Amino acid sequence: MPAIREIQVTVDCADPVRLAAFWCEVLGYVLPEAPDGYGSWAEYEDAVPRGEQPVYFACSDPTGAGPRLLFQRVPEGKAVKNRVHIDVRAGKGLVGDERLATLQGEQARLEALGAVHLYTQFADDENESCVTMQDIEGNEFCLD
Repeated sequence: MPAIREIQVTVDCADPVRLAAFWCEVLGYVLPEAPDGYGSWAEYEDAVPRGEQPVYFACSDPTGAGPRLLFQRVPEGKAVKNRVHIDVRAGKGLVGDERLATLQGEQARLEALGAVHLYTQFADDENESCVTMQDIEGNEFCLD
């Protein structure tokens, strides 16, 4: 039996703090405390030169149930479709109109945060449909 009990999902990005803040809003995750002397991460980012800002930045599920997300700055931009993506399971356990209304509501909430709707896939079974979106840096994720 494997000894690994925990995983972390790592995402390459241009702005680790900004992307972590976006995913905290999406998932209800939390950011670590801002560095001493700063009231928030936004205040810290405004005060610290770009080259001295965090290269890695993590956020976590306050319940401990979900994986930690780590965002790492890389010099290159995103060029192709993600090989791995996050599924946001907003409609889990819901069926029919209730599922559809929940997904539509979440899609609107995520778009207000800066996410972009790409397309909606309707499966033969209406309870397996998926909304494909992009986060604020263009990384695809699914809302299902």
